[in-house]
Amino acid sequence: MLQLWNLFEIAGTISFAVSGAIVGMVKNMDVFGITVLAVLTAVGGGMIRDVLAGYTPPMALENPGNLLLSVLTALAMSWLFASYRIAGRKKQIVTFFYVAADTVGLASFTVTGTLTGLSQGNIHTYVYPVLLGLITAVGGGVLRDLMAQRVPSVLTADVYATASLAGSLMMCLCWHFESQDLAPFLGAFMVIALRFFAIRYRWQLVHPMEKRKGGVKK
Repeated sequence: MLQLWNLFEIAGTISFAVSGAIVGMVKNMDVFGITVLAVLTAVGGGMIRDVLAGYTPPMALENPGNLLLSVLTALAMSWLFASYRIAGRKKQIVTFFYVAADTVGLASFTVTGTLTGLSQGNIHTYVYPVLLGLITAVGGGVLRDLMAQRVPSVLTADVYATASLAGSLMMCLCWHFESQDLAPFLGAFMVIALRFFAIRYRWQLVHPMEKRKGGVKK
């Protein structure tokens, strides 16, 4: 299970580092700014998770492999953008790449955060692991968006945090029914599937103000 946790952690680190770097480049930041956003996105949520779970110092500082991996990813992305002109159809490819990386990161960190909670025993069997999964998955993105002066996507994106919650709950159910080996894969699949269908079919949660405006007679 530890090896599987590490694989998801690496996948999430790379994916979120990519999404953070892309936001930095879209905001026309220099290499340092791009790297800061990539690192915050990649390890920020995990550091919050570790502190809440009682692991101090956070693993990203005690064993800085993931931190260095996010730095290298940011530098590689900066080089790619500096070397190739992004225009026309390539912008659509970059947008797709950003959404794909963000989704994979969301799924991977949902898994690692939830596993961290589940591995600590029967501490609020559902609430504790689900919240750890959610915080791990969205914490880095919130830090990234705040640094980039954007409204955090978790508050505006369609079925984003909701997808993380659903994946985490799926893992808890698998754990409850003694299917620990399947839990990480089903949880990740749930997150990715929900994000895919939400983007494909433009699923949205209820927006009270929009609904109210739509109901006003002209």
